[in-house]
Amino acid sequence: MPNPARSRGRQVNAFQALALLLSFVLVAGVGGVLAAGLTLPGVAAANGVTDLSITAFDGLPTELGTTTLPEKSTILAADGSLLATFYDQNRVVVPLTEISPLLQHAVIATEDRRFYEHAGVDPQGMARAFVKNLAGQDQEGASTLTQQYVKNVLIEKALSTGTKAEQLAAVEAAKEHEGTEGYARKLREAKLAIALEKTMTKDQILEKYLNIAQFGASVYGAESAAQYYFGKPAKDINYLEAATIAGITQSPTKWDPTINPGDSETRRNRVLLNMKKQGYITAEEYTAGVTTPLPATLNVHPLRQGCMTAGDVVAGAGYFCDYVTKVIVNDPAFGPTPDDRKAVLYRGGLIITTTLDPRLQTIADAEVKASIPVDDTSGVADALVTVQPGTGKILAMAQNRNYTPVAANPGDEPINYNTDFQYGASQGFSPGSTFKPFTLLEWLKEGHSLYETIDATPLQYPMNAFHGSCTKLSGGTYKFHNSSGGETHPMTVLDATRNSVNSAYIAMGTKLDLCAIMQGATDLGVHTPGSRTVAPEPYKPYPANIIGSDTVAPLTMAAAYATFASGGVYCAPIAITSVKDPAGTELPVPQAGCHQAIDPKYANAINFALSGIWDGTARGVGEPPFPSAGKTGTTSENEYTWFAGYTPLLATVSWIGFSAKPTPVQDVIIKGKFYPRLFGATFAAPLWKAFMVQALDGAPNPAFAAPDDKQVFGEKKFVPNVVGKSVGDATAALKGAGFSVSVDPNPVASTVPAGSVAEQSPTGSTTPGSVVTLRLSNGQPPAGPGLPGFPGNGNGGGNGGH
Repeated sequence: MPNPARSRGRQVNAFQALALLLSFVLVAGVGGVLAAGLTLPGVAAANGVTDLSITAFDGLPTELGTTTLPEKSTILAADGSLLATFYDQNRVVVPLTEISPLLQHAVIATEDRRFYEHAGVDPQGMARAFVKNLAGQDQEGASTLTQQYVKNVLIEKALSTGTKAEQLAAVEAAKEHEGTEGYARKLREAKLAIALEKTMTKDQILEKYLNIAQFGASVYGAESAAQYYFGKPAKDINYLEAATIAGITQSPTKWDPTINPGDSETRRNRVLLNMKKQGYITAEEYTAGVTTPLPATLNVHPLRQGCMTAGDVVAGAGYFCDYVTKVIVNDPAFGPTPDDRKAVLYRGGLIITTTLDPRLQTIADAEVKASIPVDDTSGVADALVTVQPGTGKILAMAQNRNYTPVAANPGDEPINYNTDFQYGASQGFSPGSTFKPFTLLEWLKEGHSLYETIDATPLQYPMNAFHGSCTKLSGGTYKFHNSSGGETHPMTVLDATRNSVNSAYIAMGTKLDLCAIMQGATDLGVHTPGSRTVAPEPYKPYPANIIGSDTVAPLTMAAAYATFASGGVYCAPIAITSVKDPAGTELPVPQAGCHQAIDPKYANAINFALSGIWDGTARGVGEPPFPSAGKTGTTSENEYTWFAGYTPLLATVSWIGFSAKPTPVQDVIIKGKFYPRLFGATFAAPLWKAFMVQALDGAPNPAFAAPDDKQVFGEKKFVPNVVGKSVGDATAALKGAGFSVSVDPNPVASTVPAGSVAEQSPTGSTTPGSVVTLRLSNGQPPAGPGLPGFPGNGNGGGNGGH
């Protein structure tokens, strides 16, 4: 027994389907298509099933409904360069006036030569096909353009709803052409086509058909077909090109000229013959056409599908392109769910204009790969990202890897090192001393100054030496180390910053609220990158985070440092400036939310302090030929090294390390040279400088605003003279005056009693809160003339890589 038809209105069985189709053809031929399609009066039919068949036919739908055609979306660089295209169906919808009349004629001549005469169905064609099919000859469709449009709409609707399995089943049902299912589909299409012709003009139907039809294995709609095969808009194609396109739709893969040029040429010539017979071209045009080899007419423009092609347009742009797609999928501005947002990207016909500067991106890509080549035997990775201060625009994003969704060859990498996990699957890297400016920010907020002296002697503290208003710190002793010796002595905060002295910054941390330090970083957008199981979160108020123990993405650090560059204005990093739908309507996009995050006076002081980097840890790199500031960073075992630097125009972060997991970059050979260990000034800072010098060549390069004296020098305060006093009395006097005290363990010769204060530094006036260092007498008179006291503030040296 035949299987019942799938549900489409009411079900019909095999006999009903045959009776309906036969009744339809007979009535249409005698009484007219509209009578057959909308009333189907009783007609004698085999097996006495006519009444039942009429009832079933009446139950079929008459409204096709509307559907929005999937269109390709494009991602553009800031200058309009096409980076990549995304689509489920390569389609651009255009009005009929933008489609050449020659293509309209070619399609009508081939698919439905009585298109302007029938009312949605062609009774003659249906009768011919019905007889052939009953006789067991080759299946013949005889569908009109209206019916073909109906079928395509039903397929599109099937593809846009339900699960993948449900979509596949619905598509198969919409395409069914054999047996009961085929007859039932034909009846449904016929009734819908007739109803459609009552509400739309012929030109409207033709326009919709030419936009929905498939014209190749991966090409949909007349405009995309013309652009793909011939590199021109559909309105400009000639009759030969029109015949090629029109011939494809019957079997999009078989007749695709890029896949089967020989078959496609045969099909094209058949279309030319149809066009000649119906008077659309002359006999001379036909003869010239069929003697022209089809390959000679092609000018194929393959689409740039996906981000792998972005690098062909702008060097290394694949990672930025991938970041943009993830912004769309992750941001609610583009839809309520990730699936909705992905559908918008692949089916919504969006024109997405991004912030990527092709010139800067090209420089960035060249420099990261020159710094450490993609195929370097060390396997060490590097990355660089640039943000525009005051706007948050991401201008360049590069790494010494080749972008690919799946790593198949050495040097290929799908992971974007510059971004958070959800935007590139990187879990970030510990920033080391590039985190110190956030402690410096809180230092200034709490009224301290850059010339205040700090005792950098201790290399361990009990946990109760730290304070956090939002947490309770407990435990034993926090131990750490400096990256080079000779740094454990009192020094100014300014010297501690330029030489990146851990012990000084930890000492500063004991005088501050750790929660306030981390909140200040959060205010500048700093957060952990998250992972597959953990969402991004603020830095925790731990002493170790003063010197950058948690992980962070380079892009996050670039945006934070851009806040200093812009005088305290924080902007969340953005990659998209505009999104337009196919109608040209501007859609909402993620905003940078620029706002004054810190007082300009603190930003100015930080800029002043970080400008000293070229006389500190980056002294070997050499100062750039423009005003700049920055900070080196190295983690405890040289796993990751950084340089975060900026000018008023650009904020750029470079990063070096092994990407898979924290691995010491020690005793490695890079570009043929042995390195016992890497620091921030080894590769990261030179990479930063090489990029920035080229990026800012010819730019105005303004200077930073001058800092206020109060943040630099503080309010000078008289230091009590405690020479000759006992240690206890001297300490009490100095602390009572608002100073810290450090006792030098090495006694000196002096005329004062042994154990008494022989010398102090500084004397006179200095910054409140500074450390006053005391040297005690050994009870022996000095060998020669001299006065108590010694000059200097103990600024110390060192090439601290932290």
